[in-house]
Amino acid sequence: MKHDQSHDYFNQAKQVIPGGVNSPVRAFKSVGCEPLFIDHAAGSRIYDADNQSYIDYVGSWGPMILGHCHPKVVEAIQQAAAGGASFGAPTYKEIELANMVCEAYPNIEMVRMVSSGTEATMSAIRLARGCTGRDKILKFDGCYHGHADSLLVKAGSGAATFGVPTSPGIPADFAKYTLTATYNDLDDVKSMVAANKDEIACIIIEPIAGNMGCVPPQPGFLQGIRELCTTEGIILIIDEVMTGFRVAYGGAQERFDVRGDLVCLGKIIGGGLPVGAFGGKKELMDQLSPEGGVYQAGTLSGNPLAMSAGIATLKLLQEEGFYQQIEEKSAYLEAGLRQAATQAGVTTCLQRVGGMFCTYFCAGLVNNFNDALGSDTEAFGRYFRSMLDSGINLAPSQFEAGFMSIAHSKDDLDQTIEAAAKALAAV
Repeated sequence: MKHDQSHDYFNQAKQVIPGGVNSPVRAFKSVGCEPLFIDHAAGSRIYDADNQSYIDYVGSWGPMILGHCHPKVVEAIQQAAAGGASFGAPTYKEIELANMVCEAYPNIEMVRMVSSGTEATMSAIRLARGCTGRDKILKFDGCYHGHADSLLVKAGSGAATFGVPTSPGIPADFAKYTLTATYNDLDDVKSMVAANKDEIACIIIEPIAGNMGCVPPQPGFLQGIRELCTTEGIILIIDEVMTGFRVAYGGAQERFDVRGDLVCLGKIIGGGLPVGAFGGKKELMDQLSPEGGVYQAGTLSGNPLAMSAGIATLKLLQEEGFYQQIEEKSAYLEAGLRQAATQAGVTTCLQRVGGMFCTYFCAGLVNNFNDALGSDTEAFGRYFRSMLDSGINLAPSQFEAGFMSIAHSKDDLDQTIEAAAKALAAV
């Protein structure tokens, strides 16, 4: 496919926007081509500036579980916009969405709305530090929780070492309070906690790691962390910005039967509009200003457009059989992609949880970030470009998850499998 208009727009964008994009992965650098500029979308498809159609498995990086432009969500946004786009004051819609979140997550008694996933995670960490009086946090290599300073950190050189910044502009003094462990390695976590006894405020984790592809937790891993946090007085923050309302109505915590002290949400609860949230037990949440001393604020928090889109979305997710349909569509695609790889004689590792999935170009399971780094990213780039030429829009990185929507039809899935067979044969 030719992308003349996107190419022209990209050249224009680079003159006024750093790198031509407002979020780095959109630049398509890791897949060896230029980005598409999107004009509009509907259902399972997006349309670029040249009016070319693509079956979309990015879904705005997860929130479009209903597909694009669902009529009831569009109607809710239009009605809200007609009454005002922003007030900087409370509205009833905030209460309605908060109640829906609390009903879906039994460990969330109170929730604070924010405007992004990054805001949610950084605020939850601040609250954990404020409640415990401790400074250190523990995260996992390859897990992404937004771009707050203390979270852009990679592992140090030993089990008891502090992290080191992964971006210029982050003081080493900030990073020294961040410990990094290996995902799916409970012994590594235990050794970190033992080496920093009574100093760790929180452990923050993606219950399914969706920023190194799609890495599910090994049996007992999340439960072991939960037990460790309870024993050591550490607040467990489960980051469900990506998995919340995605892999089950009650998210990964429902699916894996584990509960965090604080939970971060986003994406789906905004129905495609900018939103985030964090919540937990009342005794923790009451430590937030104005009730408590831990400060957190945001002019656009609880925005009426985002609240309206989120309410409409969650109501639709409660329809009988919704998640079963997502599971069946995803399983059908998974089986087809596996068969295509086998027939092409290409070694791949496809991992999936519910409507999240990733095809790695490597042998064996991917259980952590080091495993993911063993993937053949050049092969993925060739695969990506071929799929794009066949009208299939995948995440432009080996280390990102794909997402299924209820709008994907069997024809969409069959076209995707056919395109994959062609792409894999050429890899």
